Amino acid sequence: MEGGQARTRGDSVAFGALVLFSGVMYAAPGEWLPALAPLRLALASSALAFGWMLLTCVGTRTALSIDGAHGWALVLFALLTAVSGAWSIFPEGSREVAIDCAKYVAIYVTILNVVRTPERLRVLCGAIVVASLVTSVGVIDWYLDGVDLVEGFRARWVGIYADPNRMAMSLSLVVPLAVAFLLRAGTGALMKGLAALAAGLAITAVVLSHSRGGFIGLSIGMALWALSERRVSRLVVLGIAVLGLVAFAPSSFWDRTESVGDFREDASAMGRVHAWEVASHISREHPLLGVGAGSFRVAWPLYAPPDAVGVLEAHNIFLQVVAELGWVGLLLFLVFIGGAVEAGVRAWRDDEGRAGADSVAWLARALVCGAAGYLICNLFSGFLSGSPHFYVLFGLTAAAGAIARSRQVRELDMVTAPQ
Repeated sequence: MEGGQARTRGDSVAFGALVLFSGVMYAAPGEWLPALAPLRLALASSALAFGWMLLTCVGTRTALSIDGAHGWALVLFALLTAVSGAWSIFPEGSREVAIDCAKYVAIYVTILNVVRTPERLRVLCGAIVVASLVTSVGVIDWYLDGVDLVEGFRARWVGIYADPNRMAMSLSLVVPLAVAFLLRAGTGALMKGLAALAAGLAITAVVLSHSRGGFIGLSIGMALWALSERRVSRLVVLGIAVLGLVAFAPSSFWDRTESVGDFREDASAMGRVHAWEVASHISREHPLLGVGAGSFRVAWPLYAPPDAVGVLEAHNIFLQVVAELGWVGLLLFLVFIGGAVEAGVRAWRDDEGRAGADSVAWLARALVCGAAGYLICNLFSGFLSGSPHFYVLFGLTAAAGAIARSRQVRELDMVTAPQ
């Protein structure tokens, strides 16, 4: 226990760098402030967090936590992306994805080993909520000014948020967290105001993206969160949000959403159908290990049906994994996701009823519901690389489970210790 306390004190630099990385992930300052671009703040802060965390483990002589089977599944998944270059039809793409996956594993492991207390979990989640304001404001500002609208009406922003679908996914996971902070009794007035603003602006940005998958994921995530709450006030807040959406969403949003029923006449929807057919054809020929990480675009002309439109992306992260890394890769990926979500659900249930700052149930609930919505988004617009949000979200969910589990062990030791 003393070693754990020393480790928590010693890795404060790593935690600070992790908070900075989470903020940079959403604020993307290097994309709109040219002077900051050479600093590569996301890479620098994540590398500092990971490196300092390792030094702390060595200095305090504590073991590095991978957090069981799901953590090792992610490590093996990253190794599979690296070695897939040996059979890949696009080795250069495989190397790029392998580098990205190595970064994501580093961030995930850092979160598990640094976010070890309820306070740190709360601070890091709060930093994400606040930083998302920059993304939402950027999206809304561009939309109002008519800057670079996709298809003439779909809002987007800079960097990884230049894709409306990716932008909508990234902001949809913020809403359950923001609402959790807003309705948490112990949250300060300033944070409550920022959380309310973050939730409202994120929902607005998702609507302006006209991303059908993003909207479905957001709706399911918030519906699960509302159903998990026992007090009517939560449902009232959700009802107000729905009424606001109905009242203020542009007609183009509803027109595009309603077109799902006529998907055969919708080029975007049919592009996804063709992409899923490509994934099916690839899997039929390369069932175990796929065609190599990052190779889906190159495989498209080899496996696409004759009437396919030029989409070239899998638009479903699970089918992308099957196509690029086979069923072996999908098994590892599902073990990782399932284990992280199960840890969050366990924290949610085991910590229910605990009062005060020690509780992680309220954040675990928001993280699990956000993860559920985010996975729904990934059924329509999944991206295996270029999406650190995915691994940060599941890292935080797993960390919530680890915090609840470690506290239960300490409490059991106190009860069974000889008097």
